[in-house]
Amino acid sequence: MKWKLTLKEKNLPKFNNPVFLEGLPGMGNVGKVVVDFLVDDLKAKKLYSVFSNTMPHSVFVNDKNLVELPSINIYYKKFNDKKKNDLIMLVGDVQPIDEESSYEFCEAILDLCHKTGCKEIITLGGIGLQDVPKTPKVYCTGNNEKIVKKYTTNTKATSKIYGVVGPIVGVTGLLVGLAKIDAIALLAETIGHPMYLGVKGAREILKILEKKLALKVNLKELDKEITGLEKEMLKTTQELAEVSNDTAINKLKGKLKSEMSYIG
Repeated sequence: MKWKLTLKEKNLPKFNNPVFLEGLPGMGNVGKVVVDFLVDDLKAKKLYSVFSNTMPHSVFVNDKNLVELPSINIYYKKFNDKKKNDLIMLVGDVQPIDEESSYEFCEAILDLCHKTGCKEIITLGGIGLQDVPKTPKVYCTGNNEKIVKKYTTNTKATSKIYGVVGPIVGVTGLLVGLAKIDAIALLAETIGHPMYLGVKGAREILKILEKKLALKVNLKELDKEITGLEKEMLKTTQELAEVSNDTAINKLKGKLKSEMSYIG
């Protein structure tokens, strides 16, 4: 089964120059943290649920000790302001698990972007480091120089990414590469460990999105979350730095024979 997008409303809303944001799990779950926060803070509505039998063959155990299938959903926020871009946001528990399903998934998302009249695509992710960055840097790359300049002008994002990362694996990279409209990836520094939650990096990305899209989100709520997480993570930071995702990276190094610090 190819990826199926099930509309959750009777009709597809009409959007005002929407921007598409992707935040699926990846390094530090930075993108997922950003989009989960935006969906909650902006009280976004569910637009589509996404399913395919090529999703990972696993379930999660919830806080009620019951199993749940992994989910991927698409939300939207209409601002009813002609001067502001509406948002369409992709977030979920998993990513496609292989190359073929990744391409099929991205093609389905790009079809949706065309159908809804999206003007830009912004994918979000992390760059894995060995230690916790005090103030994470945000790197920007895209499918044309104009869109990269837009998101690096008067922000702390830098476009000097060549040599910092290798291939950007997964939807975060592929969606930008396949897009026919303006598309960028914003990648924040975080720890290269699958159990680390890159909330600080997410905050730096949110500052850039706030400046460029005028979202008016409440970053104080995220600051509270950062403080709480830091207290927990400080106890295990040294262990996390030692036990990174070297195994996954080394496998890809073997295939690509190149240095790599980012996994989609």
